[in-house]
Amino acid sequence: MKAARWVDVGRVVCEEVPVPSVADGEILVRTAYASICGSDLHIVFLGAPPGGGGAYLGHEGAGEVVESRCAGLAPGDRVLTVPHAVAGRCLAEYQALPGSACILLPSAPPLSHLLMAQQLGTVVYALRSHPLDVVGKDAAVIGQGSAGAFFTFLLKRAGAARVLASDKSPARLAYGRTLGADVAVDVGAGDFRAAVLEATAGLGAGVVVEAVGSRETFLQSLEVAAAGATIVWFGLPEDAGYYPFSFGEFFRRRLTAHCVFGAQGEPGLESFRYAVRLIEDGAIDVGPLLSHMLPIEEVGDAFRIAHDRSDNALKVSIRF
Repeated sequence: MKAARWVDVGRVVCEEVPVPSVADGEILVRTAYASICGSDLHIVFLGAPPGGGGAYLGHEGAGEVVESRCAGLAPGDRVLTVPHAVAGRCLAEYQALPGSACILLPSAPPLSHLLMAQQLGTVVYALRSHPLDVVGKDAAVIGQGSAGAFFTFLLKRAGAARVLASDKSPARLAYGRTLGADVAVDVGAGDFRAAVLEATAGLGAGVVVEAVGSRETFLQSLEVAAAGATIVWFGLPEDAGYYPFSFGEFFRRRLTAHCVFGAQGEPGLESFRYAVRLIEDGAIDVGPLLSHMLPIEEVGDAFRIAHDRSDNALKVSIRF
């Protein structure tokens, strides 16, 4: 089978490897589509994955069961694969994984659309883990990649008065607007902090989501927060170094902050199931996220596009 493998910083190749065997409690899935996540980009462009010596990648996948040694899943079933990121092997034609890390999918809509439930599920999980009172409040969302855009959608759906969003990509900002962003600031040309303060009469946002992970945007999440605001730090840190900030200011302004990750460990994967229903019911249009769908043989180009955010890329995916 064909599979993507990390071989060096910034370099991913497609190679031929054996089809994995299936153990008790596992299923073998023929992958139809897989997406590149920000965590995959961290692995490829910021250093070696765990174990060194190269690694197979991906934890956002959808496909069809071809062999099952797990009750409740049978050959022919369509599934969303939800493995822990460190154990993911979704960027391969076949993947063997526990049945407990899969969700049975409906017969419609297309698998390429249902694949987006993987990222959407992580955002649902973040908001379920620390429920927010957003009704009538202004919310700021830093970053409008797929995760940031999904935060925009869910916060607006939950009753936020206005959602103020930022990104460097006009294409991502345009998608954020379709999902409910009332103000969309291109930070390549404008100042998001100034825009938030202007829109809120100098008060700041009552809810802030940081969906990028850089030091710059981490500090900005504190700058755009109103006194007493809640901050969700969702973006994966850009490295293992320190993120310094003024705890005194944080304390005096009575801010609350949460870090959220690990949705794949949620019992029953209920957040992912809810994400599937949102897509199945047409509550959210994920079609624009299918902006770049490359064959596995071009996985190196796919990672470069995802990393550089070039060619108006929203979400870069792989087809098999």
